Amino acid sequence: MTDINQRLAGKTCIVTGSGGSIGRATALRFAAEGANVVGCDIAVSAAAETVRLVEQAGGSMISVHPLDLTNKDQCERLVAEAVKRFGGVDVLFNNGAMAYFAWIGEMSDDTWYKTINEELNLVFLLTRATWPELVKSRGAIVNTASISAWMGLELLPGLAHSAAKGGVLSLTRHLAMEGRLHGIRANSVSPGTIETNQTRPILEDPVWSKKQLGRAMINRMGQPEEVASVVAFLASSDASYVTGADIRVDGGVLAW
Repeated sequence: MTDINQRLAGKTCIVTGSGGSIGRATALRFAAEGANVVGCDIAVSAAAETVRLVEQAGGSMISVHPLDLTNKDQCERLVAEAVKRFGGVDVLFNNGAMAYFAWIGEMSDDTWYKTINEELNLVFLLTRATWPELVKSRGAIVNTASISAWMGLELLPGLAHSAAKGGVLSLTRHLAMEGRLHGIRANSVSPGTIETNQTRPILEDPVWSKKQLGRAMINRMGQPEEVASVVAFLASSDASYVTGADIRVDGGVLAW
């Protein structure tokens, strides 16, 4: 039986957006389960802090930063660093992204294209760069989607965001279909409102708070660690018969 505390022992796991809340929590979780973690972020100080926290906890991690995942060459560089340091890649967690918001009447071409590029295109670019290594390792892919891929939030001008994350869902299912020939599993997680520096101000807005938190059966924001635990499951052999799936980590928002 697999030791749940060391499910990822000896595995090399790429975590994008490792300086952010969910990325950092997942890097820490992967390392705690025995993985060699390869992080990256465009934010240098945040990425470096995640490495410090992982190493302080006794884990193994390197990070390539700053790194722009919308750049094909930089994606290839990240994979090359992982292979150089740890010999291959077993898990790819496509988490890093940036969205830009506007209602359709005010949305510029630039806002639309930047969001698609920085939430969907970068998943394709890094997955393509990592694919040969995942074929070798019969590895796992976990992509971060969103409840916005499943529903419209009436107070959020998230047209481009919803379209991009809907694309991540469809892309994940297709990767699962292609990956079956190589022993590669591909799944996604759809977080709801997770407490981060960016979302915490929602609690200070009574209208947003009532609407957004009131949607959840569990009437609170989720924590980054609660997403990380699901990602770790999907990355591990405990999910060996799970592929093409999306797990909604949303406190029950989409269940009623």
